Formats: sequence, structure tokens, C-alpha cells
Amino acid sequence: MKKILAILGAITLLSLTCAAEQAQWPAPYRPFKGEYAIYSGELGDQQAPSRSDRKLSFVVEGPAAKEIFSTMPPDDKNTCSTEKGARSRSKENVWCTFNPSDGYTCYFGFDLRTGKSIGGGIC
Repeated sequence: MKKILAILGAITLLSLTCAAEQAQWPAPYRPFKGEYAIYSGELGDQQAPSRSDRKLSFVVEGPAAKEIFSTMPPDDKNTCSTEKGARSRSKENVWCTFNPSDGYTCYFGFDLRTGKSIGGGIC
């Protein structure tokens, strides 16, 4: 019985220690809503991935996209949307949009053969 109580006590202490460490982590990982596509060719003319051409495109939506959008000002001069109140921000290969009807969306991608960053969305 003493061994079981000692084991339970150790597990509880370890759990509390891990929880405390995670609470103090300055940039914790958080879940997000999104989608991805693996393809070849160009974004506007996607094909099935091939041995010599594989790209990855991510679309992030909701609160995570809003946070990304908010950290990359200023707004672009032009947007792809004609909706009143639409906004767009881009830095290199990260592009985020805001449309009053859809909310926030961000796009980015990678060339899986080279590992280099590429655009993940098109107008």
C-alpha cells in the first residue's frame, strides 16, 4: 500500500511540475483551424504530386489567422477582394486576408523538394 501511495504521489508531483513548466513557456503551441494541400505545378494549376515536384500549401483560418494578421502590419495597398472593408497583409511568402463576410485567413507554403518557403495562396 505504501508503494502505491508513493507511486501516486510521485506521479502527481511530476504532473504538477510539468503543468507549471508549460504555464511558464513564453510561446506555447496552440491548436488552429486550417487545411493543407500537397501538389505539383503551380497554385493556379495544381496537379497531383510527383517524384520531382512536391509542394505544400497551408490555409490557416479563425483566431490563429487573426493573430498572424495582427502581427504583420501595415495593410497592403491593394486587396484581391471587392468586398467593402476587405484588408490584406503580406510579408515575403506569408499572405493574410480579412473579409467581413469570411473573417481572417492566412496562406503560406513550402517546396517539399528543397524546403524553401513559397507562396501558399493566390488572388
